[in-house]
Amino acid sequence: VAAPPPCCAPDSWDVGLLGHHILKSGETHKVYRQKLEELTNLQTTCSSSISKQRKCLKDLRHSLTKCSQKCDEKELKLITDIKSQIKEKGNVFFDMEAYLPKKNGLYLNLVLGNVNVTLLSDHAKFAYKDEYEKFKLYMTIILMFGAITCLFFLNYRVTDEIFNFLLVWYYCTLTIRESILMSNGSRIKGWWVSHHYVSTFLSGVMLTWPEGPMYQMFRSQFLAFSIYQSFVQFLQYYYQSGCLYRLRTLGERNQLDLTVEGFQSWMWRGLTFLLPFLFFGHFWQLYNSVTLFRLGRHEDCKEWQVFMLALTFLILFLGNVLTTLKVVHQKVQKNQDTVQKND
Repeated sequence: VAAPPPCCAPDSWDVGLLGHHILKSGETHKVYRQKLEELTNLQTTCSSSISKQRKCLKDLRHSLTKCSQKCDEKELKLITDIKSQIKEKGNVFFDMEAYLPKKNGLYLNLVLGNVNVTLLSDHAKFAYKDEYEKFKLYMTIILMFGAITCLFFLNYRVTDEIFNFLLVWYYCTLTIRESILMSNGSRIKGWWVSHHYVSTFLSGVMLTWPEGPMYQMFRSQFLAFSIYQSFVQFLQYYYQSGCLYRLRTLGERNQLDLTVEGFQSWMWRGLTFLLPFLFFGHFWQLYNSVTLFRLGRHEDCKEWQVFMLALTFLILFLGNVLTTLKVVHQKVQKNQDTVQKND
């Protein structure tokens, strides 16, 4: 066997330098493992402490509720102030828990198992939230062009199934990502969380609806509705993201606040022009529901999907309209109270 050329033969200095780097890396990794164990112990201690504090606050709130039934006006005011402080402490604990590992909810446990999804740094949380927003934007554009293609160019059952499957996948993915964001401190709540679960169910029913005269009667209306819905969601993303950026810069909103398909109180300033578009889309959902209920009474209708879709569109309409009206009413009331105080 030929010996290696002199230029390729390692000398003692190179070997020593390599050994030094390996030793240094091993020491660094050992320190890392120690710090990781310390971090885990600190997380456990903090989580245990917060749980005890929450229990104490819960007992205190329960005691104050009992006392409020047997006290005068001065004591009642004091109890109200204490309850307000307890609520503020609860919000502080919520922010603290956003940086601590916690058990996944039922949905995440079913999908991912007992995997820790807590992101430890603000940078990681914001990067994940930003990636979520981009995913929503890109998928909204893809779904819009998909619905246009199915409506005007490709009238085939196969392409419709691909589009409906894409809808199911999109909404399923949104629910998973939103659950992870909620575990990391994002304050997504109320109807706008349930909205995506209902939309997932609706898309799944559309996917299973077999080819037939009933399907063809509703097909064009559904695809037109999908185009309009994607268009409105695109408008919402564009204007809500700008509004959120301004409010975050002013320190009025949390870094993990998201754009949503509906209307929330922080959107009032500068985004009220979206309300007509939103209400038109909501009432289109009602129109879809009425159309499907009529199709369900047709003598040729034998598919269970017709009635189920009609009911689901009705639920979406009621949830969207009632929630939007509630937000608008609360905002108008707040503005009136502010004007009265200034006067």
